This record gives sequence, C-alpha cells and structure tokens, in this order.
Amino acid sequence: MAEVAVTVMSAGMPGAMSAARPQLIRALNEQLLLGHIRDRGPCSRADLARLSGLSKPTVSLALATVEQAGLIREAGQRIGRPGRSALLYEIRPEAGFVLGLDVGAQYVRGALADLAGEVRVRSSARSHASGGRSRAEELASLGGELCAKAGLTLSDVTQTVIGSPGIYDARRNAMALTGGLPGWDRPAVLTRLRQVFGQALVVENDVDAAALAERAHGHGREVDSFAFVSVGTGIGMGLVIGGQLFRGAHGVAGEIAYMPMTGGHGTDPADARKRGALEASASAPAVVRAARRAGMRGQVSARRVFTAAAHGDERAAVVVAEEAALVARVLCAVVTVVDPELIVLGGGVGQAPGFAAAVTAELRSIAPVMPEVRVSALGTDAVVDGCLASGADLAWAQLTGGPAASPAPAGADGPGADGPGADGPGAAGPGPDQAHLTGTGPGPAWGVAADSTEAR
Repeated sequence: MAEVAVTVMSAGMPGAMSAARPQLIRALNEQLLLGHIRDRGPCSRADLARLSGLSKPTVSLALATVEQAGLIREAGQRIGRPGRSALLYEIRPEAGFVLGLDVGAQYVRGALADLAGEVRVRSSARSHASGGRSRAEELASLGGELCAKAGLTLSDVTQTVIGSPGIYDARRNAMALTGGLPGWDRPAVLTRLRQVFGQALVVENDVDAAALAERAHGHGREVDSFAFVSVGTGIGMGLVIGGQLFRGAHGVAGEIAYMPMTGGHGTDPADARKRGALEASASAPAVVRAARRAGMRGQVSARRVFTAAAHGDERAAVVVAEEAALVARVLCAVVTVVDPELIVLGGGVGQAPGFAAAVTAELRSIAPVMPEVRVSALGTDAVVDGCLASGADLAWAQLTGGPAASPAPAGADGPGADGPGADGPGAAGPGPDQAHLTGTGPGPAWGVAADSTEAR
C-alpha cells in the first residue's frame, strides 16, 4: 500500500478540493499505527510499515510523536529471528482508564480497565435503593470504590459507560421506559450521574452491552452477524450485523419486549401494558405465574420451575415447553427478518439447562432456515464487559481525536427488565443507541433493557 496524498473539502468553497494539511496527514498516520498496535499487540517498526503501507521513516516519526504523548511504550525486543533484534512497541496501559457499570433491580456491578484492556478490579453489591436518586448514589459509591482499589480517582477515568434499562428521552433529558427501576426516569438521576462521572458519561442499553461483550469475548467473535437474545426478568435483543451493533433509525432495534406476541399461561394484561406483550408472556415472572396457575406452590421461581421440569414434574414440564415454544416463535421472526448466522441465548431463562435444546427443536419445525443456536458462556458480568468494550473505543476516540469504533455514547433501551445475566442494561451516549448525556448529543440514545437473570 503506497503513501498517497489526501484531499479535503474546502469549508469556504462548497465542492472545492484542497490538499490536506501535513498536520492532518500526520494525525491520520498516528491513528492508523495506534490502531494496528491496539489490535495486534506489540509491533515493530517493520511490522507497522508492512501493515500500514507507510515508509519506515514516516512510521518512526509517528511512533516518536505518540510515544512522547504517552500513548505507547517500548515493549522489549523481538528475539529468535535472524538479523538485528527489532524493538517492539505496545499500548501504554496507563494512558487511559475505562469504568464500566451495570445497574439492575437487585445488584449493581462494575469493573475498571486500563487502555490495554486489562481489568484492574471488579466488584458487585446488592442494591438496597428505593428510588432513582439512591440508586445513582449506589453507582457513585461503587465507581469510587473501584477507583480506590486500583489506586485511582474518578478524575483519572477517561470514559465511563453505564449499562441500564430504558431509553434516553432527549426531550426530557432523562431516561424512559425504565420498568423495574422506580424513579430511574427522573431528570435528576442523570444530572447526578453527570456530576459524579463527568459530562462524557455514556449510558448503554444493557442488552446491547451484553451483545457487545458477546462480540468481544463470546460466540460472537466467530461470526459476522448474530442476535443476542436475553430472557430473564425481562426480554430483549442485541443485534450485530456486519460486525457492528445495529441500533436502528431511532435506537430501538432489539426492543422485542414490545412484539405483539403472547402464549402460554403466564401472560398478564396489566403487566403487558407496563412491559410489553412479549415480555409479560415470556420473561421469568411469566414463567412463575404460569407455574402457580398450573398448581405449583411454595417459593416458586423460574429456576425452581426449570429444576422441577428436569426432575420429571409434569406441571413444570408443560410450563417450560410453552416457554420454549413462545421463544422459538420470536426467534423465527428474527430469522425471517434478519437471517443471522447465529443466535445466542442469554439471561437466567435463556441459559437454563436444556432450554436452548428445547427452543432449537421448536424453531427447527417452523423456521425457513436454521441458524446455529448457542447458549452464552458469559456470566453475570456480561453487561459490565460490554460497557468496557464500548468505553475502550470511546476512550481511544477521545485520546487520539479519531472516530469511535462503535457508535458514540447514547441513551438506554428497554422497558423495564434487568440485563442479561446480571442486572440490567441501558445506554446513554451519541449514536442512535447511545448519546452523550449533556442534552446536546446527536439525537436520542436508546437501548433495550429487559433481559436479565433472576438474580439481577
């Protein structure tokens, strides 16, 4: 790849072209090399010249600049090859830090990672909040605790991303459709969160965040397109197409809780008005309702229903079969519209033993084509890990002046459910699904909340 001249549009003369300034070309070269080092790990000058197509003198000049800026450092020498040993360069971990937080009805979870992607510390705590403001204070406390354990302060954090249920309502500058998080939709909540975490705060939909984690660390690494469907205390979907999270024109892609689909004996019209028809029929609370209506007594939970079904309880087995049939119908709709290579099931119900096999059997009988169906191997930190992945891209954009690899910060997504496997996702940052929480981001931010495990 040869070095080429770059032209840009002149601001004063529409349609006119002018040569790019040397300063811009240098900046683009630096961003290009940083991207290769970030993606591939330690690289030599020769590696970078080969990968980028730039000349070795150009590479050396760019490396000197970014090293002086504190973004990279020497990582030793490559040995074991003929000729002179090559000096290697790697990302300087301390160049930036990312804080990922997950807010749910029952737990708040978080982690802090450096710019090289190493998680420095994780923590979680049961939530005792009774309202939006007290929940915001729990997040503030957790964020401060994580930083303290890592020997940092909140001011040292380059980017904070919170996974939360709901969608960002730009008109009110507040979260909306937050379902099981009372008071989380009040404007004062985001005001307080900005005071604590800064104006660059991003709120990401929890299910979308879990899909990002699946793309970075799970089964999603192996395919170009997949749907992450979380079924737990709520239900939601994160959709990755062409390797990118798809948010839709208004950021509500994946809000399957509102699909007008019902089934089984667990549906409840009043719950459907609050959470959506599908969520009221297919989430963990619906499984519990169906089990009680079938005659199960005592402390009934979705987990207990699945355990009883596995041990031969006929009433529980009918409930599980109805749940599998309904989820299969939902997946069939996804297949006919998107045709993903893979569907990943997450959440407490989605990851229940034997459930994926039952859903797959039902789906095979109704779908025009069969995608692979797999169970997410990610645990309760899926939302946090997705927030870290999104935050790393945003942090790089801040530090290098380049575009974020994923949409900028946006709002949140879903109607009331907790997140996949943990406690609940949402979003705030720029992009249809995320938006900087300053009230000036490019349009509303969205996400889909409603899908976590019972423990969320």
